[in-house]
Amino acid sequence: MEKTWKLLIFLTMKQICTAENDITFTVFTVTSKSMTMQWTGHSGATSYKITATPKSSPERSVFVQFSGDTVMGSVNSLSPNTVYTMHFEAMDDALNVLSSAETEELTAPEVPSIEQAYSKHSDSITVEFAEVVGATSYILRAVSQSHDFFSETTVSSSPGTVVKLHPYTHYKLSIISINAGGRSQPSYPIKARTVLMAPMLNSTSPDGDTILVIWSPVEYAVLYSLCVIQQGSISRLKVNTTDNTLTFGDLEAGTTYCIKGTAWDSEGRAGDDLTVCQITRPPSPDVIHVQVTQGRALGIAVYWVFVQGAEEYLAWTTNGQNCTATTNNYCYISAVTCGQNHSVSVTAFNSAGPSTPSPPADYVTYPCPPDNIRVEEPNTGNCTVVWDEVPLVEFYMTFIKRDDGTEKFCNTTGSSCHFFCMCGYTYLTSVFPYNQAGSSPDAHVQNYTTIPCCPEGVSLESVSSETLEVTWSPVKGAELYETTAVQADEAIHSPCAPDILNMTQSNHSSYTVLLTAPNDQNTNYTVAAVGRYDTHTCHGRNSSCELTELPCGSTYDVTAVATTTAGTSLTGYSKVLETGPCCPTSMNVSQVTQAMTNVTWSAGHGAHSFIATLTSPRGHAKCHTMDIHCLMGCITCGTNYSVTLEAISSTGHMSECKYHGFSSSACCPTNVKLYRWANNSLRVYWRTSWSSQVQQHVVELYGTVANYTCLAAANNKYCDIQEETCGDVYTVVAAPVGADGVKVSFCQQRTYSVPCKGFNAALVISRGRRSIK
Repeated sequence: MEKTWKLLIFLTMKQICTAENDITFTVFTVTSKSMTMQWTGHSGATSYKITATPKSSPERSVFVQFSGDTVMGSVNSLSPNTVYTMHFEAMDDALNVLSSAETEELTAPEVPSIEQAYSKHSDSITVEFAEVVGATSYILRAVSQSHDFFSETTVSSSPGTVVKLHPYTHYKLSIISINAGGRSQPSYPIKARTVLMAPMLNSTSPDGDTILVIWSPVEYAVLYSLCVIQQGSISRLKVNTTDNTLTFGDLEAGTTYCIKGTAWDSEGRAGDDLTVCQITRPPSPDVIHVQVTQGRALGIAVYWVFVQGAEEYLAWTTNGQNCTATTNNYCYISAVTCGQNHSVSVTAFNSAGPSTPSPPADYVTYPCPPDNIRVEEPNTGNCTVVWDEVPLVEFYMTFIKRDDGTEKFCNTTGSSCHFFCMCGYTYLTSVFPYNQAGSSPDAHVQNYTTIPCCPEGVSLESVSSETLEVTWSPVKGAELYETTAVQADEAIHSPCAPDILNMTQSNHSSYTVLLTAPNDQNTNYTVAAVGRYDTHTCHGRNSSCELTELPCGSTYDVTAVATTTAGTSLTGYSKVLETGPCCPTSMNVSQVTQAMTNVTWSAGHGAHSFIATLTSPRGHAKCHTMDIHCLMGCITCGTNYSVTLEAISSTGHMSECKYHGFSSSACCPTNVKLYRWANNSLRVYWRTSWSSQVQQHVVELYGTVANYTCLAAANNKYCDIQEETCGDVYTVVAAPVGADGVKVSFCQQRTYSVPCKGFNAALVISRGRRSIK
């Protein structure tokens, strides 16, 4: 802190001197024994004088004088680490002082001396030196012998170290002292060389008692020293070699060893060192127990002994299954199947690699359940459970449970088990195989029911002409009873039931039913058709009868029975009879255009779809629809058509319906033309179809001024109209009139423009185009 205050005082004095004398006088650089000052020139000065006076020392002052054209000069023979008052005077030829200035400056400390320099690392050199009074810090200067490297490192005291150097390289080193005044001159340099770099060791452990160390050659090295130390131990082993590989054997498995490597140069100097730590592979673990686990999923649990240095364990079986563990000494292998005989080994792992596998431990899973379990009963009451043999079984346990809860079992080394079985019971049998791993957790269950016991208390009673009622007491185990009646004499007690062979429609409401006749000629047969709302019957002595007045669109169940003096047979099997759908009660045909009609009809009971047909000598039109209307084209004008309709049920039954005929409208005239005639009259002319039966035509003219109507005489092909005002535009329609006096309403119209002058000329306007006709 004191030095800092002194510096501030010097600067203040310097500024004051500069301000008072209008001259600048400053220090440029200092050394231990000199100061170099610089100043600004003064007008009229022919010489300058600098006097250095020690401020706190009895030493004498030192001065030096310079010529008038000098602006920088040095004062030598000063004392190191001393504050000097530097007095500056500008003088003329008569040595009169023209101007002056004064400042205080500190010389640098004494030049230190290097005592020794040495290298312990391949990238640094340590320098020991004698410290000097007044130095606040020191600079270590290092220059390579080839002058391609230069560095300065600031240190506070001795010793100091220069870093970031190259391995095994010569350097010149010098020391410079520093204080607030500046830097001293460098000391006398000495030479030193960095040591060899350390070998880059790469270690592996091929097995549990060996470590292999490999490194790349170090330049200028003639010998390598490797020292191995077991972690946690004070014993060490040192080996010298000139090779680049070394194997350490007889080590402990699963143990960490640290190896320090050093290279030596030809001068016997040890280089840098590098230490790597390597763990050996773990010892082989021993399997102490293999347990087959029970449950839904069969598996095995493998137990082993912890070994030193292991980080992970792998248990693996000879059939390719495995499991791992890190903190436990066991693991589970799931999804093991029954009936296996394999072995399991355990391998320990660490960062060095796997250990030698443990000796294999054999294991056997519990046996699989047997297949083809069955119960054989060669004699009544003598039953045997039989099954197929399975491997790896020591014995079988068979369980036999009766449906009343009674249970028995047997233990055998064979593949069968005998037991007494009673009639009418159901037995549930299951077989469990056993071995040293246990029994199969599940087994196939086979049920067997013995033959039912014979019923007792059988009695007979006649119920009808062909029916006997047999009764008996129920017995255990019977699901179905079968009775058999055997004819004992020739007497026949009742007729057999007839079967319906076929049913055909004879007309629109009658059907003929064909039957089998299994009885004699004195047998009467009755056929009944039962519908939802009515029943119809017919009778006969032969193989057919006719059902009449069956309504359309109905469905009946038809059955037949036979009757004799002995009684009535059972009802034969029924057959379904479906009558044809009903025809619609009304049908209407209306003409929409000259070539198209709209046909409509009422609904028909039982009808699902319809086919409507219009037929004439000139062609026919047909449509098939599920609606009750149909739009039909290709109609010829002036033609008589017959009208038919086919009603079809959902099952394909069809009824043909006929209706009154239909006559299409008269044909519209063609080539209609409008002419101007004499006396302001107009004539409309047309041509009629060869098929037209029309006697009259009506002509209508619609103009912008007036409308006209003309009724042509029978069989005429023109009509004259007296025009009131000429030059109008007319829309002309010529249409036939039917026998009923009704005009056909859908004939085509044309528009004409008729000029007032001219004869037999008309201008036709058609769709925006005009042409002279």
